[in-house]
Amino acid sequence: MIDLTGKRALVTGGTRGIGRATATLLERAGATVAVTSRTQGGDLGDAATARRIVADAIKQLGGLDILVVNHGVWPPDDVPVSKMSDEQWESTRRANLDAVVYVCRAAIPSLAAGGTIVLVASTAGQRGEAFHADYAATKGAVIAFTKSLAVELAPRITVNCVAPGWVDTEMSAKPYAAGGRAKIETTIPLGRVASADDVAGPIVFLCSLLARHITGEILNVNGGSVLCG
Repeated sequence: MIDLTGKRALVTGGTRGIGRATATLLERAGATVAVTSRTQGGDLGDAATARRIVADAIKQLGGLDILVVNHGVWPPDDVPVSKMSDEQWESTRRANLDAVVYVCRAAIPSLAAGGTIVLVASTAGQRGEAFHADYAATKGAVIAFTKSLAVELAPRITVNCVAPGWVDTEMSAKPYAAGGRAKIETTIPLGRVASADDVAGPIVFLCSLLARHITGEILNVNGGSVLCG
């Protein structure tokens, strides 16, 4: 039922994990897709670099209908706020928040009427995450940014957010080690960690006409581990 034939999509962080799964599913639905990654293009947390990367992608695509802002970092070590370095705080903020704003700012003028933006946040942005306050704070800001941008760009463009819980990606390798994954799965009502495809599906739904009357929403994809009304 989802047909994105003729749509032009840009997916940031699109070479692995959720981003790669999303790019693949968008292509299967008929979209033409460009992806970015830190190793390919540079640091999206730098405004000038973000402008260049987005402009290059839009030129490659010949326009833009769909923007999926997926990139981000999760520092795996537990660090209390009292001991968090300025460098860690600034690095996480730059990757998870500044870069999101810069990419959106660069892309919005080129988004066609009827286009859509989907941002990727986290359940940590809804409930917080002890010893990972930098990550939770930036993802909470992305959620607020989604709602602000949705009203700002309506009715021309829809803006929504997907908030995953635990996902089977490289970013979570450390907490999954030594039996950690099994312990985590006991906290998830559906009993398993999500695959990247489990998150990509809802993202592609939000990019489709099936979601044309949805904007400013936070779609939780967490197996029931965090229930937000």
